[in-house]
Amino acid sequence: MIEALKAFIRPAPEMPRIQDPTRIKSDYRYWRTRIMYSMMSGYAVYYFVRKNFSIANKSISEEFHFSNTEMGLILSAATVAYGISKFASGILVDILNPRFLMSAGLILSALTNIFFGMGAGLTVFIVLWALNNLFQGLGMPPCGKLLNSWFSRKEGGRAWGLWNASHQIGGGLIFLIAGFLVSEYGWRSSFYVPGVFAILVGLFLINRLRDTPAALGLPPVHEYAGESDPFKEAQTQSGREIFINYILKNRILWIVCIANIFVYIVRIGVFDWAPKFLVSERGFTTKEASVAGFAFEVSGIFGAIAAGWLSDTAFPGRRGAIATVFMVWLAAAIGIVFASPSGNFWLMIFAMVSVGFFVYGPQVLVAVVAAENVDARAVGTAVGMTGFFGYVGATICGVGTGYVVDHFGWDVALVVYLISALIGAGLFAIAWKPVMRR
Repeated sequence: MIEALKAFIRPAPEMPRIQDPTRIKSDYRYWRTRIMYSMMSGYAVYYFVRKNFSIANKSISEEFHFSNTEMGLILSAATVAYGISKFASGILVDILNPRFLMSAGLILSALTNIFFGMGAGLTVFIVLWALNNLFQGLGMPPCGKLLNSWFSRKEGGRAWGLWNASHQIGGGLIFLIAGFLVSEYGWRSSFYVPGVFAILVGLFLINRLRDTPAALGLPPVHEYAGESDPFKEAQTQSGREIFINYILKNRILWIVCIANIFVYIVRIGVFDWAPKFLVSERGFTTKEASVAGFAFEVSGIFGAIAAGWLSDTAFPGRRGAIATVFMVWLAAAIGIVFASPSGNFWLMIFAMVSVGFFVYGPQVLVAVVAAENVDARAVGTAVGMTGFFGYVGATICGVGTGYVVDHFGWDVALVVYLISALIGAGLFAIAWKPVMRR
């Protein structure tokens, strides 16, 4: 039993190489499809047990008489934990099996949600939601590792863009599901029901996911796609040398990491605070706010896919250029939110759709740039690093938004989001041209 568990945790060993070209093509097609739908399903459900808090936010604060700043403390403690976990799991996924990390994280997060639904009191909520986000950090880096292992560089933008739809599918559905549960059965049900479902999906991931093509007797993806290995020289380098050369000295990686702070200030700010803003400031009902949140997430599917497709085909490799343009338009979309009058449902829906479309493009391109500019043995670390910086922004946004709203009002908070989008655009502009470390 212990040996079987160790074998599951460790990277899967290489199997004898398949020689039949027809079988290689067939197996690659099957396993790519299976890996993709499994990752998308699993990561979507990660959102079921993380973003349910956004809808329950108002009900929890009313029941326990929490201020916006106190609710922001819960969010910021969680984002600190999530950022640290995302970076740590990025390192772990470079030495452990991504199949194990992703499934274990989801099951543990689901159990924590169930306990959160039983909780009462600010300290309990802060501790449990921080613990939940420690487990949540095990979700994304394994996906980044798997995407890099199974999809080549010339199709990387589209593969990442398609996978990124799991953010919006999960986030959009939980807005609707949690909105219904909170309205009909109380806020605690929005943690119990998704928690039980997530346990089942975690078991599904154990069954469906696999590690690398080599673990199934298939050639590396760059060889299968007819591409040269861009980091061939790294094969002779030690892990320490790879970390220094491809992480610490990687200028492009640091630029997109810092830019990701400002992407996440907007993305998480809208995701976590829009429902409360729409209800308290624009006269929406809880169900109407849920629909607006759903529209924000669904539009992000198309934004991420569009950004990936444009950076693969129309402007090959120019991830920074596409991200820059998207961030400028994101600032304009936030301006529409700012100017929208109270009670104008359809104008606000249009604004939320626009924000979702333009914020999720840069969000996915950050990870693509990170994965493309490092050796395969450092992909998890690089992707985890971008996630860490993103959740530095999310942490600032959590308690920062609560404080700004309490002391200066919602309009000032929207201006902060708009300025953040413009700063992000400026940083992405530095990485306008494609740069590939060789």
